[in-house]
Amino acid sequence: MNVNFDFTGRVALVTGAARGIGRASAVEFARHGASVVIADVLDAEETVAEIAERGGKASWVECDVTDASEVAALVDRAVDLYGRLDFAHNNAGVFSPAPVAELPEEEFERVIRVNLVGVFHCMKQEIRHMAASSGGAIVNTASIWGFAGAPSQAAYVASKHGVIGLTKTAAIDHGADGVRINAVAPGPIETEMTAKVPPDALQEIVSRTVGQKMGQPEDIARAVVWLCSDGAGFVNGATLRVDDGWLAV
Repeated sequence: MNVNFDFTGRVALVTGAARGIGRASAVEFARHGASVVIADVLDAEETVAEIAERGGKASWVECDVTDASEVAALVDRAVDLYGRLDFAHNNAGVFSPAPVAELPEEEFERVIRVNLVGVFHCMKQEIRHMAASSGGAIVNTASIWGFAGAPSQAAYVASKHGVIGLTKTAAIDHGADGVRINAVAPGPIETEMTAKVPPDALQEIVSRTVGQKMGQPEDIARAVVWLCSDGAGFVNGATLRVDDGWLAV
């Protein structure tokens, strides 16, 4: 079987793409020929410049995924810029570490709004455009913590469990519309977010991987692009664990 990784003429939208996994995902989509709309509340011009330097096309649209009206405007803007929307990687995320009894309510709610409600807002609008055209593929960023508990990570863990459930349900609801919806569950990846984890705690997490090492954002980006490719055409409602065996233990 020939797997089509030629995304020439196709359009991808990536949230949280100013840095880390989102940035790597945007660059990977562009590497395969897609025009990329980069969404972030942070300045993402460096991501745009990196793609342009490699000969690709990209545009940054500032967007807060917790705001439904901003997300609707983002997706409309993507279609206005490039004429269509084929792929989306809903990746924007935050965390706020604290034991449950010490976690401020507003912090719990903030993490849920970004990591889970934001994914809902994005999918709702992406599906609307994709279903009205030739279909498409959506990938949501979950986590290994969507399958397990973690100390002092109540909000993050709850949000990622929610992303996995939301992904399954959306796939069931909209498979007939020609929209495939999956998730990736990264293990420990070298990003600015994991750099904030205390070294001893991070080492304990890494020690559960088969290779005893951190992954790179590009490891997740390649999985995202594969899930959007023809090679994953019969994959729907799944969460792909990209964790070097962390969850196999």
